[in-house]
Amino acid sequence: MKSAESLLQEGINALRESDSHIDRIINPRCEEITNLLSRYMNEIELFNPAYGLVGVKDREELAVKHILDSVAPLGIISRLLEQAHPAGAAHPAGAAKHPAQIADAGSGAGLPGIPLAITLPDCRFSLIERMSRRAGFLWNVKAALNLSNVTVEESELEKSKPDRFALVTFRAFKPLEPKLLSVLFKICARGGIIAAYKGKQKKTEEETARLIKNSEEKINWETIPYTVPFLNEERRMLIIRL
Repeated sequence: MKSAESLLQEGINALRESDSHIDRIINPRCEEITNLLSRYMNEIELFNPAYGLVGVKDREELAVKHILDSVAPLGIISRLLEQAHPAGAAHPAGAAKHPAQIADAGSGAGLPGIPLAITLPDCRFSLIERMSRRAGFLWNVKAALNLSNVTVEESELEKSKPDRFALVTFRAFKPLEPKLLSVLFKICARGGIIAAYKGKQKKTEEETARLIKNSEEKINWETIPYTVPFLNEERRMLIIRL
């Protein structure tokens, strides 16, 4: 069986080969990115027994189901940032003058926020987490990996400051329902986008249909499939705009 490090390296290379957008972002810093992601896995493994951050049986599963899964839609997210915040769109050459502000809602172990922050250093990430010990873990990761583009907000999502983010993303947070959607749009800047990590298309469509039926807002949505290396499971990114 391949080691977690091999899975991570081969997975990153597979993503680069599958999407020129991803390759353009990762290629100049590939070794650094892989190293930081591996160190991030070390931090999760160190704190997981006490904090219950993720449910995995081994490091290999952590690499595939959580790290590669978080990074796999990087091309989708980069394109969305170009639509929502052209001046802050991430490009490998040089820092943007006005970095895109991105929120990871209900960040938990920092997924997907930390892997995305590692791959998109020119964007600013706010990891919003209400639980004190998990927020403490996120602060520790920020310091251990020297992630200057990350801020940790120990707060209820509902209490987060409004009108700030070009993109709000979340993974394994909550099923979407009208109240949550309203809160997510509240923290979006004008023209902001919600990008939710989801699984099977049928389940995602059913969830979205309930959302549309029960929401007073007119919702524009689409799903974009993405593939996670070494994971034989369906993955979709649910994109929502008002």
